[in-house]
Amino acid sequence: MSTWTPARLVGREDQSATGRTLYLDVPRWPGHLAGQHVDVRLTADDGYHAVRSYSLAAPAEGSRIELGVQSVPGGEVSPYLADDLPLNAEVEVRGPLGGWFVWRPDTDGAVLLVAGGCGIVPLMAMIRAHRNHSTAPMHLVYSVRDPGQIWYREELTGTGLGTTVHLVHTRQAPPGSSRPPGRVTASDLALPTGADNTPECFVCGPTGFVEHAAGLLTDAGHPPGRIRTERFG
Repeated sequence: MSTWTPARLVGREDQSATGRTLYLDVPRWPGHLAGQHVDVRLTADDGYHAVRSYSLAAPAEGSRIELGVQSVPGGEVSPYLADDLPLNAEVEVRGPLGGWFVWRPDTDGAVLLVAGGCGIVPLMAMIRAHRNHSTAPMHLVYSVRDPGQIWYREELTGTGLGTTVHLVHTRQAPPGSSRPPGRVTASDLALPTGADNTPECFVCGPTGFVEHAAGLLTDAGHPPGRIRTERFG
């Protein structure tokens, strides 16, 4: 939908201390691809508009869509959406948007997903679409500051995901972890033994993280045309 349409908040779920999943009901939602996003518009009583983009975290379920919102201290929109927008309140959305940073389940080749922090959101849509519709090998490298920053913890650490997961903690690792805290390295991005060495790569997170991870992938011989990036901040 290229025009603004009403969307009603029907649910909210904590993902971290500052991260939330928002469930919105959007009548006549046309569906979307894994990796796409929407624009969300808030309108003040005086007519002032504020617009922000948020990634879709799951395949569409009829008219319901799922967004990931990271509350930014001092932000104009994200703290309100994350914590203050009342249930059943309406906002406006426009989308789905984006055609480059998308994964289609009919793709046969291996997939490498690399997420930094809340950059997991659009990649989670890919993981969920893959679980339901694909047998292609999929591997996730997920970098977070500490265990409390992991989004979708139960889903990512549970059974039946269909995607192998490698967690990287940059500041504080959990007790018993075999990997000390630190930035993502080339060895973290190495695929499991026997995996396709030319996967389609998707990297999402803060700008510095994306540039670092994409550089490691390029240095490791991944063709630049096979590396798709999305950054924020």
